[in-house]
Amino acid sequence: MYRADTVVQLIEQGREGDLAIGAPGRPGLTHGGLRDLARRTVAALNALGIGCGDRVALVLPNGPEMATAFVTIACGATTAPLNPAYRAEEFEFYLSDLNARALVIQEGMESPARAVAAARGIPIIELVPDAKGPAGLFTLKPERPLSGSPARAGFAGAEDVALVLHTSGTTSRPKIVPLRHVNVTASAYHIGHTLELGHEDVCLNIMPLFHIHGLIAAVLASLAAGGAVVCTPGFNALKFFSWFEEIRPSWYTAVPTMHQAILGRAGRNSGIIQSGRLRLIRSSSASLPPQVMEELERVFQVPVIESYGMTEASHQMASNPLPPRLRYTGCVGIAAGPEIGIMDEAGNLLPAGVLGEIVIRGRNVTAGYENNPEANAKAFTHGWFRTGDQGTLDEAGYLRITGRLKEIINRGGEKLSPLEVDTVLMDHPAVQQVVTFAMPHPKLGEEVAAAVVLREGASVTERELRDFAARRLADFKVPRKIVFLTEIPKGATGKLQRIGLAERLGLTA
Repeated sequence: MYRADTVVQLIEQGREGDLAIGAPGRPGLTHGGLRDLARRTVAALNALGIGCGDRVALVLPNGPEMATAFVTIACGATTAPLNPAYRAEEFEFYLSDLNARALVIQEGMESPARAVAAARGIPIIELVPDAKGPAGLFTLKPERPLSGSPARAGFAGAEDVALVLHTSGTTSRPKIVPLRHVNVTASAYHIGHTLELGHEDVCLNIMPLFHIHGLIAAVLASLAAGGAVVCTPGFNALKFFSWFEEIRPSWYTAVPTMHQAILGRAGRNSGIIQSGRLRLIRSSSASLPPQVMEELERVFQVPVIESYGMTEASHQMASNPLPPRLRYTGCVGIAAGPEIGIMDEAGNLLPAGVLGEIVIRGRNVTAGYENNPEANAKAFTHGWFRTGDQGTLDEAGYLRITGRLKEIINRGGEKLSPLEVDTVLMDHPAVQQVVTFAMPHPKLGEEVAAAVVLREGASVTERELRDFAARRLADFKVPRKIVFLTEIPKGATGKLQRIGLAERLGLTA
């Protein structure tokens, strides 16, 4: 399965003249063009004194240049993509925590990252897109003259770190996750193998490219298969179907909230869907409500492949297989890369069907958090990485996730998975989106609450929804508080956020 151990070897897979990186409304960059760009970029970095192991922070808008910058800079240095929407304090934290050797930022892009980098003495290198050339082509131009000899010039090796990302840090300080070339290339091949990607496949990327999902599943997996990825400026439900019509993708990958927004506009675009060449839809990074999966398959008439990923695994861990193999709603499928087990708190592996913590080990899993022995001691047991997710593995190897351990609601000693409540409420015909979460309670510690977005034109009362839930759930699982919203707060990557939601909605008093 593995034809490459490094990113530079991985991009050797595509045929010289085939499309590698594209963008709506622009001519694209070929695989041969991408390889040339990688050689020029590594040489340019080396001439600026930057080489293997040096960390280069990337603050770039979503699009083909972000994709090519990630791929080509990773060939000879360590990439550290950052969310361009960060505020100054966030750039201050991330640039110092990463010990960035340089900041690459798009020419003319206004960002507080510039002032933060200047104040910290971090050299600023401008990425200048080639306005007349194919999508993704660029040159690097330092703001001030830079020179020197890097400690290690040339292309990076399999054990060098290709990519560093931070964990989301919802309940604690974000941790640095270093991912080696051997990790990210393995994950790219795992995804390609799962989806049977080939030269003829074109992915329409709508995921943010500062996030592991977009970087590995959309970009690297496409390139590893010799296929193409067409990079949009970011997710936009209003533009999705015009891109879909122009690009004619064979697949796309997204988080559930994006799929729901796409479904909201699918009815008026049925002709575009029917005349397309879509082969599959992939969903990852959050639990896909079974109702959304069923509606996607009905509307697009292709299989929806739900996968399970996280940063520490270079994204993919498990995935539902393609037909004719079985796939199930509410299930993230079978091991699709690393080995998967279920472990109890004491570190014992559990038999099939028993509930416990999901653990993984394998080629695409990080060797450990950086400079954080305490976090590593908690995260690794007997060589297995503890995901922090709770679930079961059945006899056939299919994995079902019941929720994040830290999101499990403990109502006076009675524990419940918010995902179970989500699934029941989503069955109500008036409900479009729901996220169940814990709110503080003076006696029970935690009480069940839910935030709900109704379908356009639909109406239902809190009492009616609670009665609906009570017919399907044990009494202690029925939400005591239901809040109706026009939009549920989401993270930077479009994921619904349970932790901290009670506070954001003023339900902590």
